[in-house]
Amino acid sequence: MEYLLRIYAAEKKKSFIFSFYGIIDLLAILPFYLTLGFDLRSLRVFRLLRLLRILKLGRYNVAMNRLINTFQSIKQELVIFLILISFLLYVSGIGIYYFENPVQPESFKSVFHSLWWAVATLTTVGYGDVYPVTLGGRLFTFVILMIGLGLISVPTGLIASALTKVIASEPADDDHLDD
Repeated sequence: MEYLLRIYAAEKKKSFIFSFYGIIDLLAILPFYLTLGFDLRSLRVFRLLRLLRILKLGRYNVAMNRLINTFQSIKQELVIFLILISFLLYVSGIGIYYFENPVQPESFKSVFHSLWWAVATLTTVGYGDVYPVTLGGRLFTFVILMIGLGLISVPTGLIASALTKVIASEPADDDHLDD
């Protein structure tokens, strides 16, 4: 019913039906009506695409524009940190594998299994499901944890600094000074 109302309310009905969001709306409701003995529940994932409509509202929001401008102003720095973190994750997975695999072959089966430990350690989450037991592994963990703290704090500072600059560069809103 909602889809039909959208078509009815659209100024250019044919344009709406064949637009990106019109097709997404149709794909979101189609599985409900096309059951006909087939299991089309997997097509319900297209309903998630309707969330894109919400993102369209972001361009009208001042705070959303601030965040977009902030990330655009530090895009290059963030890419560099993403590359560094990816490299460090891989090196951490290799390092802990060589320290812990001989002692804990069930927990550190391969370098790729060790990447789970690296992600949990570098992000300082530390689930505790996989942890080093050797002295070398524990020292390696300490070094990786300290590097992880630095790699998390630097982008956070960059984002905060850039957001401050974006807010400072906006024209002053004197409406609140009428008090």
